[in-house]
Amino acid sequence: MRISEILRRKGSDIVTIAPNATVRELLRVLAAHNVGAVVVSPDAAIMSGIVSERDIVRCLHRDGAAVLDAPVSDIMTAIVHTCSPEDHVATLNATMTKHRIRHLPVMEDGRMIGIVSIGDVVKSQISELETEREQLVRYIQS
Repeated sequence: MRISEILRRKGSDIVTIAPNATVRELLRVLAAHNVGAVVVSPDAAIMSGIVSERDIVRCLHRDGAAVLDAPVSDIMTAIVHTCSPEDHVATLNATMTKHRIRHLPVMEDGRMIGIVSIGDVVKSQISELETEREQLVRYIQS
């Protein structure tokens, strides 16, 4: 299965936050959208980085509550792994495992068109396995 199929099923909404927004604002955005990561972007088109719940926890542990008033740009991951809509889920799975990441923006022609999470990948793999199982059952029964 290709990443484009995942986006077709889940939609292409991308939650973004400005680099100068505070971590406190970031927490509100994460909670409001029920997501685990947000793309950092000054204009919702150009990607400056990505910030996840894991980034927040690590900074809270290191710097304490003062991090809540820091800008998101201070805690974001600036070097972001991405994928394309033509990539296969197996490739994405390997990338996520190798780099220990849970969210990848999907890029096409230099612009963000969606974001895929590890949950999306697992869901697509389960769907593929269920389809294969159904086909095998039909084959055996015929």
